Amino acid sequence: MKAKAKINAFLKILGTDERGYHFLSSRFILLDELFDEVSLTKDKENEGFEIISNFSCDDNIIKKAFDLLCKLGFENELKEFFKLYSLKLFKNIPLCAGLGGGSSDCATFLRLMNEELNLKLSTEELISLSTSLGADVAFFLSGFKSANVSGFGEVIKEFDDEDFDFKLHLPDIRCETALVYKEADNLKIKEAKKKDIKLLESLKTRDLFSFENKFLNDLFTPCVSLYPKMSYFMDNGYFLSGSGSSVFEVLR
Repeated sequence: MKAKAKINAFLKILGTDERGYHFLSSRFILLDELFDEVSLTKDKENEGFEIISNFSCDDNIIKKAFDLLCKLGFENELKEFFKLYSLKLFKNIPLCAGLGGGSSDCATFLRLMNEELNLKLSTEELISLSTSLGADVAFFLSGFKSANVSGFGEVIKEFDDEDFDFKLHLPDIRCETALVYKEADNLKIKEAKKKDIKLLESLKTRDLFSFENKFLNDLFTPCVSLYPKMSYFMDNGYFLSGSGSSVFEVLR
């Protein structure tokens, strides 16, 4: 199965809750040409559930999804299945790039297990249980090509969009999401105004890029603050996806 990446056309911070988690409003766009590959193999290196991959999978979100499915009552089916199989994950999406690779891998694993083991979980049920795993997992489970996403990532509204031309760039910089959000708090990034959110959520994606890149993504400034090499992209009109480091230029 393909675990596709995404970009954020805009990302606005709406505030935080008592835990310090950030409420967001964002436009997610699914990318067809960049994806990880998730499959099953009978190659076994260890007993039980394991992930065979081309990168280090310690404390992987997929393992958390496996444990969650076990807690929901599917432990016997999963453990019997993984006596014979391993999960194979081939990473193409860079780590710490703001493209949602880990969340997409997790969503793909959940769909794969739902199909292979006939768990009969609906898309809505999968989305509901995914909220405890990661903020972006719900979008990748939705099946939408374009969506306005809000809350902590669990509120997803499909958006009737139009195609736009862009070129994705993948700087060799690893931007740690938690640190970028913490820097946003340190810099006291202002909470987005309701009228701005309403406007951004209504516009076709290609029309969003008439706005300044710093305005469209509230994480661009804290990203540059932590990773000064990212200033080149801000100064030259590139748009940031998520917390970085991936950026894209719109081809007009």
